[in-house]
Amino acid sequence: MFGDMMGMMNKLKEAQKKVEATKERLHTVMIDESSSDDKLKVTLTANRTIKSITIDESLLEDKEMLEDYLILTLNKAIDKATKINEAELAAVAKEGMPNIPGL
Repeated sequence: MFGDMMGMMNKLKEAQKKVEATKERLHTVMIDESSSDDKLKVTLTANRTIKSITIDESLLEDKEMLEDYLILTLNKAIDKATKINEAELAAVAKEGMPNIPGL
């Protein structure tokens, strides 16, 4: 029984290391998103860190329009990044979970 408990603890530690490694790798996964007319482009990591924003000159003339473009495009990019992040971390966590009866 004690050996089983130690084995489960080791599996949990190994799973935790894999989760941390996946989080680090997700810093290198880039998500590109742009407005429907390509006047605004953003790039962020799967960990939701903004890496770049490119704005068409025409948007600089209308503050409210630029704000709307930023909100819409950033929200779409963050949504994509979140889905990738959650799927990757869930897969790694599930893979590393010990087989505990009743759970």
